[in-house]
Amino acid sequence: MNQLVRRVVLLAFVLSGVAACRAEFNPKMYPNPEDLFSVGMTEFKAERWANAARAFDQLSRDLPVRDSLLPLAYFYLGQAQARNDEHLLAATSFYRLQEALPEDTLADDALYLSGLEYAKMWRKPDLDPQYGQSALNTLQTLHSLYPESPLVPKTDTLINRLNNMFAEKDFNTGYSYYRRRAYDSAIIYFKDVLRLHPTSPVARDAGLHLLFAYRKIKYGADARDLCDELVKTYPNDAEVRDECGSASSGEASTPRT
Repeated sequence: MNQLVRRVVLLAFVLSGVAACRAEFNPKMYPNPEDLFSVGMTEFKAERWANAARAFDQLSRDLPVRDSLLPLAYFYLGQAQARNDEHLLAATSFYRLQEALPEDTLADDALYLSGLEYAKMWRKPDLDPQYGQSALNTLQTLHSLYPESPLVPKTDTLINRLNNMFAEKDFNTGYSYYRRRAYDSAIIYFKDVLRLHPTSPVARDAGLHLLFAYRKIKYGADARDLCDELVKTYPNDAEVRDECGSASSGEASTPRT
């Protein structure tokens, strides 16, 4: 081994030893809350999210309710966890801010961000909707408690996106039953789309497939009533006109599969 290689190996060994000996960030080393908050912000700005989260988590546990740093501790705790892709922890931290300090100016921001973090964990309609429902509940709480919040328009946009995903999930489930000729079960889900999400992008398809399911099991009166509603709702839709344009709309000329 030549001299240059030996020096490179020795330097790598020394650096690895320094890294191994470097103490893990410990918020207990900063008993003064102002100092710990300052250190937490330094870690946050340096994008050392785990260290920042430790600092702000400690503050959220130690600070009294009336301390002006407490809402900021919750807020930056949630922000650090979110940026570290710990979405469930972030959602919980943001929600804790609103629960502990509902009159604080950050309370509505915290509810919106909590709902946003829950929504990030429900990426597709076919996945378990537990977190989607948590997101929806949280955003509806914001609407209820802070109706004058400037975040209401953004909240409405996110609620609408979630409702469209719920509608798509119900439609996909109904269509799966329909394909298996389980028409009674399919009807339940198609009707839920129309009842709960009448303005969703899949509402029109849910209405048509509900019509086809009614016809499959010879529910003529229900099919005629549904056709009346579909024609009113989609007066310019060619397929709706084809299916419901005749006086005998309860009968299908070509049943759908």
